[in-house]
Amino acid sequence: QVQLVESGGGLVQAGGSLKLSCVASGIRIGFYTMGWYRQAPEKEREWVATIGTYSVTDYAESVKGRFTIYRDNTRNTVYLQMNSLKPNDTAVYFCTAQYRQEKEYSGKGTLVTVST
Repeated sequence: QVQLVESGGGLVQAGGSLKLSCVASGIRIGFYTMGWYRQAPEKEREWVATIGTYSVTDYAESVKGRFTIYRDNTRNTVYLQMNSLKPNDTAVYFCTAQYRQEKEYSGKGTLVTVST
């Protein structure tokens, strides 16, 4: 059974930093494209960042230059380092894993709240 468990969310002031972690079980993330999405209250899910199996990364324009996605395949964990946080970064952040074009797995999310 595949499980993705996110952690590291919390309350932070604008301009601050947080590091999110996503630990996977039931899969070896080295074979998977890993990603982060977020969903703010009353808004649709928004893609944040992706890291491929060769660690090629891609970011939404809204977070480019502030967020960094990286992976540690030995720990079966993907991270999202978030710097210069803004109030509109407030959302539940979800980790995803996808093998090629097959089913995408998602965790239950971790809440990030950025105060003014």
